[in-house]
Amino acid sequence: MSVKTKKIKKELRNAVRILVAGAAGRMGRSILNLAYQDPDIQIVGAFEQAESPVIGRDVGELIGAPSINVPIHPDLRECIQLGSVIIDFTQPEAVPYHLDIALKTKRAMVIGTTGLSDAFIGKLHTASKKIPIVQAPNMSVGVNLLFRLAELVGSSLDDRYDIEIVEEHHKHKKDAPSGTALELARVIAKARKIDLETHVLYGRKGITGERKRGSIGIHAVRGGDVIGNHQVSFMNEGERIELIHKASSRDAFALGALYAAKFVAKQKVGFYNMQQVLGL
Repeated sequence: MSVKTKKIKKELRNAVRILVAGAAGRMGRSILNLAYQDPDIQIVGAFEQAESPVIGRDVGELIGAPSINVPIHPDLRECIQLGSVIIDFTQPEAVPYHLDIALKTKRAMVIGTTGLSDAFIGKLHTASKKIPIVQAPNMSVGVNLLFRLAELVGSSLDDRYDIEIVEEHHKHKKDAPSGTALELARVIAKARKIDLETHVLYGRKGITGERKRGSIGIHAVRGGDVIGNHQVSFMNEGERIELIHKASSRDAFALGALYAAKFVAKQKVGFYNMQQVLGL
């Protein structure tokens, strides 16, 4: 065996072995493409819905790369034994099934699926006592920095500053407001030490009257192929502070997911967010 071959085999042994849910989706493809280029990651499994036309195809073919001898399966159960971390950016109704398999096989999870209910996130916290889980509404580095900035500004300005959050996404997005917008509102409410549910306002219609002091407005825009834009405005008489993040590629989220996979692979149990993954 050559020195080069030994080196490659050693790198593969040390690589984080990932299983990607929703392989043919927009996020699935982005994750697989970046993972293919990352020497610290090894793609060992990918799966899609049983009726998907990509079932049986090689992952390499799916992302426009040479064959990596990893077929796309119709079910996580068919490849679960091959990997150590499941990366899930699918639909809220699919995640509980994947979580159940992860618990039974003691596999770590990275969950970027949005639209999860508070009750289910509670179940994730319970599950994290048995397996390590990273769950976040947005995994990009920039957005997680935005959370920190929103927290800083929210804690620095009193309720004389009106807060409005506007998020924009493509027309195919099913949940609204976005998980990122909701997290921004939660972060700001916590920084202001107020109850979000009694202060939040989702959009406006009709004769709404004067703006209630201390309220937090959230507005959702849907259209075209917008990947994800978020703006937080703090407005007072005579001045306005704006925090803006615009995503021009899903690679921003996919890269964060791979950071999370490397992080969670080193943990035994626990519930983690992207702030912890990125050390912010």
